[in-house]
Amino acid sequence: MTELRPAIGLLAAGSSRRMKGHDKLLLREGGTTLLRRVTQRAVDTGNPVFVALPRDNTARQAEIADLPAAPVMISKHDEGMSASLRALVGALPGATPGLLVALADMPAITTDDLKRLLDDFQTSGSSQVVRAAAPDGTPGNPVIIPSRLFAALARLCGDTGARHVIAREEVRLVRLPDIHAVCDIDTPEDWQRWKNSLPPG
Repeated sequence: MTELRPAIGLLAAGSSRRMKGHDKLLLREGGTTLLRRVTQRAVDTGNPVFVALPRDNTARQAEIADLPAAPVMISKHDEGMSASLRALVGALPGATPGLLVALADMPAITTDDLKRLLDDFQTSGSSQVVRAAAPDGTPGNPVIIPSRLFAALARLCGDTGARHVIAREEVRLVRLPDIHAVCDIDTPEDWQRWKNSLPPG
């Protein structure tokens, strides 16, 4: 029987409260939306991809409906990240060795970045938390959580993400290039700043 590979779980159920009326995940750059850009890069790793989406946001659902990524519908997305993490863990096949938790609002993360994290997780024995970091060692995202911590993820409440779960863990930091691990989009200013950082053309 073939061993399952780590899964990628994209958190895409947030409400974009700080984007002044815009859905940040549907903003377009280079002909594609932020949501589709990040989902496609996850799919391109070849690992199974699950996307936590708001049940009431059909525009986001339609944006990636043709991609080979499993939608995980979130009804209580106003509860924060914990609702998405609980749902993602519940959607995984039983023998999944780990879950790479990625934020759908991080446009600088590349397929190569994701592969590097996944390779490090597997070569280190698939039992340790692996976390992306900036070149100077500043912790960022994504984070890979081994299956031994899935039960703790399933008990999360509130908008704390997984930080309480990994707080007592020995975390392996994997340094990614430039701003890849620390660039996320919360405000229109963040979006413009990232666009300004792109090479011309």
